[in-house]
Formats: sequence, C-alpha cells, structure tokens
Amino acid sequence: MSSITTITGMFTKKAVIAWALIAGLLLAVALLPKASATENSVVGLEASKSVVAIDPASESSFLGESFTTIAGAIFSKDLALVSLASIEVELARTPYGAKKVAKDILYNEYGFKHVQYACLEKLWTEESNWRYKAHNKRSGAHGIAQALPANKMDVVSTDWRTNPVTQIRWGLRYISIRYETPCKALAKHKRSNWY
Repeated sequence: MSSITTITGMFTKKAVIAWALIAGLLLAVALLPKASATENSVVGLEASKSVVAIDPASESSFLGESFTTIAGAIFSKDLALVSLASIEVELARTPYGAKKVAKDILYNEYGFKHVQYACLEKLWTEESNWRYKAHNKRSGAHGIAQALPANKMDVVSTDWRTNPVTQIRWGLRYISIRYETPCKALAKHKRSNWY
C-alpha cells in the first residue's frame, strides 16, 4: 500500500470536506488584498515540504485550531488578521469608531501625538463630521477626508466607497505628503476653507 493511500485512508469524509474548506479560505486570504490595502502577501508552498499526519479523531485539528500543523498555524494567523481588519472596518463605520481608528493609525503608524490628533479631529469634523458616506454635491468631494476627486483614494484601495479605513488611510497619507502634519493641514483649511 502506498504512503498516499495510507494517509488518505486516515481521513474521514468529514475531514476531507473540512480541509477543502480550509484550503479555499487560505487561497482567498492569500489572493485578496488586505483591508488596509498597503500590502499584498504571497503565500508560498515551500513551507509545506513534509506530510503531516493528523489524528482524525481530533475535531479541532480539522478546523485549523491546532498550531502543531503548518496549515493550522498559517490558517489561524491569517484568520486572526482578517478578523482584526474586519473589526476595524466595522468600527470605523460610525463617527466615534472612525475617530478611534484614525487615532490609532496616527499614533502607531505616523508617530504623531495628541496635539496632531486634536487638529485632525477638528479638520475632519468640519469636512465630513467623520461620516464615510459624506458627499459634497457641489464639489464632488467624498468620504471622511473629502477627497477631490474621490477616485484619488484608489491609490490606497479601490474599496474607498464602502471602506472607511481606506478613506482614513488615504486622508492621513494625503496630509502627510502635502502638509506634513494634521495641524498644518488645519491651518490651511482655516485660511481658505479647503485643504
């Protein structure tokens, strides 16, 4: 009996279906861009050079909960990242949540402190009241940061119409490139009513 037949004989129909589902989710996670849209990751098959025998009696191993297998560890890590990104997007759909997400990004990724966040809060409150669906019918500006034209946000991700985190990341990127800090952007806004 070949080793492949031995290994496949160990799996029940339920296990094969579970692993097919896991493989499909891993493929989807590997191919879809992250919610932050700042990077794409490529999952290589080189990590899985050996066959790992799994005890079919253990249900948790079929659901990717076991860190003793390569597939289980990869699946759990990617699932956690997707879950965190989804939570961040859902949180940012409210003005309160958008402020929290922007503050976290501003502090952790841009290294700014409270003074800069206070300026950002004033600026985007005046621009959109932190609403990701905000749209200026006169100018066509859209989103939390009021991008004009709105499709400028494609540089971060194409989901800017529905993803408030994309809008926040684009707005912070724009401010950083054009004005260096949120306080300088706010000063410009006070002088000319746009930034």
